[in-house]
Amino acid sequence: MLTLENRLSAFIQLGVYLRTLPVEERRYLARRASEHNNFFDFPNVSAALDGIASMLQKEQLEAWLAQYDIPQINPSPKKVGVVMAGNIPAVGFHDALCVLLAGHILQAKPASGDPFLLPHLLSKLVDIEPGFQEQIQLVHMMKESDAVIATGSDNTARHFEFYFANRPHIIRRNRTSVAVLTGNETKEELASLGDDILQYYGLGCRNVSKAYVPQDYDFTPFFEAIQSKQEVANHHKYQNNYDYNKSIYLVNGVPHLDNGFLMVTENQQLVSPISVLFYETYTDQQDLGQKLEAVQEKLQCVVSKEAHWPRSFAFGQAQCPSVNDYADGVDTMEFLLKL
Repeated sequence: MLTLENRLSAFIQLGVYLRTLPVEERRYLARRASEHNNFFDFPNVSAALDGIASMLQKEQLEAWLAQYDIPQINPSPKKVGVVMAGNIPAVGFHDALCVLLAGHILQAKPASGDPFLLPHLLSKLVDIEPGFQEQIQLVHMMKESDAVIATGSDNTARHFEFYFANRPHIIRRNRTSVAVLTGNETKEELASLGDDILQYYGLGCRNVSKAYVPQDYDFTPFFEAIQSKQEVANHHKYQNNYDYNKSIYLVNGVPHLDNGFLMVTENQQLVSPISVLFYETYTDQQDLGQKLEAVQEKLQCVVSKEAHWPRSFAFGQAQCPSVNDYADGVDTMEFLLKL
């Protein structure tokens, strides 16, 4: 079995590989990924790979692992099944990282919409450290898993809860992210918020799908600031969603604002369709706090000006989680070390 030092060293080297990846190879990876999911284009695959590479830096990994008592060699490794999501490229990588660094055996079930990218990264990891061959398995079923980490919709989560009831598990449900606006944001900050909304075409749980704004908020500066993001409309599937949602709003007489590639409409719901940003107004800080508290269990993250709102990220940072930002706020490493 590999020591923790061996395992950590391999992931650090994987980070170096990703940071020095030639453009031609990135294009190849994006092309292969897009065969299974049209939204996995070159910018999205590149952004996902850059995000993983930023996690796999020596100092960051060592500081993260220092918080836990991880044995050099796991005396009783368990088979941990990980049901990967497929909404953004290689989104299940962090779970794989945790399982392998904890010294367990990874039984990964890649998403049907992302069957190439994560297996490719795991294959590279084995090339770097052949000892991982015994720790990594790609599976279709979770029958042999001792514990399970599964990510899906609220509906599939209910099925997961039933199927894996007798095994230790982490079951993740639908989550989304929101923005807190004051009206005092700079053009640069609003442009960064545009990234939080539109990166990965709005498909990730860390994508902002709703904004909380003061009463009588003027969206004109926001629309002006995000005009440079209009290339999202060049993607046919995004444009199809935009056209469809626009027609629904027009036919039903739903009041909305529209800049040609993103619509904004007032709505109490949290999760907006692709190409739409919901908003809700607040009267004061207390009102805002109550509104956010009421939906806390459904939020992945909050963004705000200079991260002034408690436990929030600065604009533009929603899709840049550090290695210790756990999905749904559940400490995956702590779960794995208790198995």
